[in-house]
Amino acid sequence: MLHLPFADRDEAGRILANHLAFHKLADEAVVLALPRGGVPVGFAIARQLQLPLDVLVVRKLGVPWQPELAMGAIAEGVRVLDEQMIGELGISGPEIDLVAEREQAEIRRRESLYRHGKQALDLAGRSVILVDDGLATGSTMSAAARSVARLRPAGVTIAVPVGSREACTCLLREADELVCLARPEPFVAVGRWYRNFAQTSDAEVVHLLAKNRHDIQTLACVDA
Repeated sequence: MLHLPFADRDEAGRILANHLAFHKLADEAVVLALPRGGVPVGFAIARQLQLPLDVLVVRKLGVPWQPELAMGAIAEGVRVLDEQMIGELGISGPEIDLVAEREQAEIRRRESLYRHGKQALDLAGRSVILVDDGLATGSTMSAAARSVARLRPAGVTIAVPVGSREACTCLLREADELVCLARPEPFVAVGRWYRNFAQTSDAEVVHLLAKNRHDIQTLACVDA
């Protein structure tokens, strides 16, 4: 029986991995985590299921005069917008473009920082497990799923420890499968469902990606 809140992202990832272990995953499956908070969750899943881990950088598009309020999200080759909010607030196209350009630059910066020049994993024909630490509105995960779909994966599973019912419902059409351990109401915020919800640093993301690469290489040597 699941007990909330989770202790931290690592515990949430381990519990989520136990659930995913009962799902049919292709041999060539890969865990794709949304930085930063999704990476510790994704690392725990990848470690337990012995899968490679990579990142997909997605950025929220904040309202120009209230950046913490999301009007959409952006990922590589994809822009998801809340058209109703944009219309109600009277946000212009050029204003949206300016925010998107700034966030696209941040995506490039993080991709370079996290990978240290290494190529992104090839997702064509592979089963992709898209992971984050939770779903509030679902806009960033929606952008992530649409970005991955462009790369012709064999299938996409969205996997999160916790999410709002509204976000989970909206995301059902964005993936082949959605695994969410808990959909508490009222939801309020992702951080409410973790005892330790400290911010994940860039350094931690880099460390976990490197550790996963080492683990996968070690497994390959053992199997050989």
